Amino acid sequence: MAKILVVEDEPAIALGLKNDLKLEGYSVEVAGDGETALRRAGREAFDLILLDLMLPRKDGLAVCRELRHAGVRTPIIMLTAKAQEAEKVLGLELGADDYVTKPFSPLELRARVKAILRRASGEAPEVYRFGDIEVDFTRAEVRRAGMAMDMTPLEFKLLSTFIRRRGRLLTRERLLDEVWRPDSSPTDRVIDNHIMNLRRKIEPAPNESRYIVSVRGLGYRFDG
Repeated sequence: MAKILVVEDEPAIALGLKNDLKLEGYSVEVAGDGETALRRAGREAFDLILLDLMLPRKDGLAVCRELRHAGVRTPIIMLTAKAQEAEKVLGLELGADDYVTKPFSPLELRARVKAILRRASGEAPEVYRFGDIEVDFTRAEVRRAGMAMDMTPLEFKLLSTFIRRRGRLLTRERLLDEVWRPDSSPTDRVIDNHIMNLRRKIEPAPNESRYIVSVRGLGYRFDG
């Protein structure tokens, strides 16, 4: 289930967007101002942000700029008024992925959301390379400098999740949802231990976290 953050200060519009997207099967959270949106998007893992331009406390352009400067790569669809042509262009230059002009058709918005999520779903290539590591998804094999590595199924699934979500914060809760079985409930320490073991195998040097980066108090990010 994709998780979407709707950033909209008009309660009626925000509620309409939330209800419509939930009917499509998405998990939806709402932020009513720019500062709240910036704080939540930097702290939580969202799959998509619907970002209105005209917001109290911090406008949508500033939110987009600061998120991208902070390394948050969550796809952003900007919601703009017809008269904001220059802002549309600036928003795309700042790192927004698309925009929808108000008033918009719910059908159009749904189509844009699906397209962005499909593009950003991170369907991994058959072979993904970073540093001297090759991850071969067709063979479920990881090679270092051309030599096959010993990797457990859980470690391979964990690495695959990091690659699919590369550049994005992954909380321990998100990793639990995507990697572990629904009937299992490992502690944070167990999750951290598996990540430590994976690091030993893929990082360039012992005690170096170049690819799997810890985000203090929040989770992990893959920068491969």
